[in-house]
Amino acid sequence: MMATDEEVIRKRLLIEGESGGDDRRISNLLKTFVKWCHTDQTKEECTVTYQKMLMMLCQVDFATERTQLIHQMNIREMSNYEELYSTIEHNIKDAHQQINACKTELSDAKRERKNRQEYDTLAKVIQKQPDRKETLNKLQELDKDLGELNSTKESLEQKLEDRKKQFHVLISAIHELQRILDTDDGPQKLNTTSDSMMSESMDTSLTDK
Repeated sequence: MMATDEEVIRKRLLIEGESGGDDRRISNLLKTFVKWCHTDQTKEECTVTYQKMLMMLCQVDFATERTQLIHQMNIREMSNYEELYSTIEHNIKDAHQQINACKTELSDAKRERKNRQEYDTLAKVIQKQPDRKETLNKLQELDKDLGELNSTKESLEQKLEDRKKQFHVLISAIHELQRILDTDDGPQKLNTTSDSMMSESMDTSLTDK
């Protein structure tokens, strides 16, 4: 029976794990209690063992209270750490907001400076340009020149189109003559067709002119 109780105590300690002197005190108290229950002792020995167990129980109770106090202290510390963490996190957010605000101000300042530089450059360029009247006169001259160029272009395009038509008629006449030469008809048909082609070509040339 005693071995069984010790085995139970040993297994319980293995399951719960070792936590220093407190576990040893509890283990010693349980062993003493089991031994006291299963050992025949005199009244004086029982009294001594009982007093010893009371002392051990007081030590265990003191250790338990101390553990509870430590646990409560840890809870308070955790609460303090959480509050401190929340404060730090809030400060970090504020710092990020301030940094973003500073970045925005810096970006605005850079953009304003760039705009001023571009304005100064544009003002210098405008000062170097001729006045409005002179510019309008030049534009009118350019429009006149452009109109003349367009007229010349249209004339050249018309002449080119006429030459294309004449060339097309000439090519058609050549192909017709070649076809007639390849047939078995006599020179009479060739002469008639040639006269007709030449007359058509001349009419086209006169019309183009």
